Order: sequence, then C-alpha cells, then structure tokens
Amino acid sequence: MTLGTIITVNDRMQSGYSYELTAKTGDVQTDEFKPHFSPAQMLEMGVFEGKYCNDCTDEFPESWFANAKTSDTPDVSLNYFGIKSRQPLSVWQQKGWVFEPDPRGWFQWYCRYYLGRRLAQVDQLQIKRWRGFARHAGQIRANCEPADIFCRPRQRQALLQWSYDPLI
Repeated sequence: MTLGTIITVNDRMQSGYSYELTAKTGDVQTDEFKPHFSPAQMLEMGVFEGKYCNDCTDEFPESWFANAKTSDTPDVSLNYFGIKSRQPLSVWQQKGWVFEPDPRGWFQWYCRYYLGRRLAQVDQLQIKRWRGFARHAGQIRANCEPADIFCRPRQRQALLQWSYDPLI
C-alpha cells in the first residue's frame, strides 16, 4: 500500500471508519517497539483460534490471508501451540484494554500500525502495553529449559499473539 492511501472500514464491528496511511508499510521497528512477526506471519503461524480477522479481510492485504489459519468458528487446533490462550473480547472491554478506534483490541491496532496508520496517542499507549507483555518472556526464560518449546505453552501462545518470539 502506498503513503496517502485512505482505507475505509466496513465490517461487523466498525462501519464508516477511515484512516490514512502516513508511514511505509512494515516500518514498525523503533527503540521502544520491536515486534518479532508481521501480522501475516502471525496469522500463518496460528493465532486467536483462527477467528480474529475473518470479517475484515477487505481492510488488509490479500497476501496476509493467503496462508492464514482461519476458521468460521474458534478452533484451538489452529493455534501454533494448539492451546487456548485468549480471553473473550468482552473481558478485554470490561478491563479497559480496548481503545478507540480499534474495537478488536491490540492485534487490530498492530495490523493498522503495520500498514502505516499512525495515531500518536493510541500508538504510544499500545506500544506501552506491548512492552509490558514482555514479562511473560521472562517467566518462560526463568522456568523452562531452553530446548523445551512446550514448557508453558499458554504463555508462549500469548507471546505469539503479541508478536513476541514464543520460542525465546
């Protein structure tokens, strides 16, 4: 996608929302934010039980979904570690973890950020949340042998869903 492109969203959770791409697609690495995977890689590896982005494929590049593991209903077997590692969106909403203009939460923000949308206040807040999630990587390093990739699979799946390397 090119700079200046306007994307209009019309899916089950958002209608008529538009945003402009003001940064180069994939230009996401900063001193404070170093995601390990692109949204396409995450979807291909298996996240959110295959159910997260099913109705918003028109918003994102087709290539992101070419090899994505998707399902019409949540399917834990599609997750990289084959284990459920998420809470319902309603829990995220109750805890105040969902911020406008991204009603699906952090991953939706990350997809839009990866495409090139920049919203200074929202970006700062979400990057801060991403940085805070690193504690799970520390728990894996402290409690698992390096070669045991199936130690703490729930935390590893969660790390993947936040674009951290779950195989640390």
